[in-house]
Amino acid sequence: MSVDSSDGMVVRGVVLRRGPAREACFTVAHMHSEMRVPSDASEASRRDLLHRECNQEVLSLEIAAQSLAEFCDAPWDLRMELARQCWDETRHAQMRFQRLRELGGYKGEFPIINQEWGVVCMIDSLPARLAVQNRTFEGGSLDVLPITIKRWREIGDERTAEITETILADEIQHVRFANAWLKRLAQEDPRILMKVAAAMEYVRQAIEALSPKPGERGIDGSDLGAVDRSVKTNANDRRAAGFAEEEITEVVRQERS
Repeated sequence: MSVDSSDGMVVRGVVLRRGPAREACFTVAHMHSEMRVPSDASEASRRDLLHRECNQEVLSLEIAAQSLAEFCDAPWDLRMELARQCWDETRHAQMRFQRLRELGGYKGEFPIINQEWGVVCMIDSLPARLAVQNRTFEGGSLDVLPITIKRWREIGDERTAEITETILADEIQHVRFANAWLKRLAQEDPRILMKVAAAMEYVRQAIEALSPKPGERGIDGSDLGAVDRSVKTNANDRRAAGFAEEEITEVVRQERS
């Protein structure tokens, strides 16, 4: 499987897969400078965060579904894991959207960005996609979501905190099955590790190019470079998701460097 050149787009020098379809009510951003920064506890920021998280859940669903469509020869048990993930991500999107509506929000109220799809779906190997989407991006969410849960509770939004806890439990399984299948597939064909390494280098370059630059501002005037993106490694959930102790130690080391 390879991505047709007509299905690609270039953002800041990085070739990304063109984003999935969205309804006309949505404003689709290609760079973070076209987004707001929901950094406070205002009602608008709460809705904005839920709005983008809802789209993120839909993206995760679409990435898993796209992999099912494009890698038809994958082992049946792995395809079943991806199908279950589609179901999980659908539930997550529904929970986020319901909560958004409860807070007075609606589809298209804020811009959305589909960079994750653009990066992951450029990768033409299923093991490499699992390494990037499930093991790296969703693995990172294991560290981010506990912080998000704490912040929702700090502003008195217990309902959204509980929804996020439910989603975190599912994310652990999504990372776990990817870790297990990557080990199994690499044992069967060690050449897979070369494709994974190439994909991770592409992701590194993409993140470096697409990340906000010093002095860059969002559409609300917020300094994107000043946003605190530091997280604390969630070692317990990473263990539950199948990361080895040495891998967790390396994540902690990078966090402190």
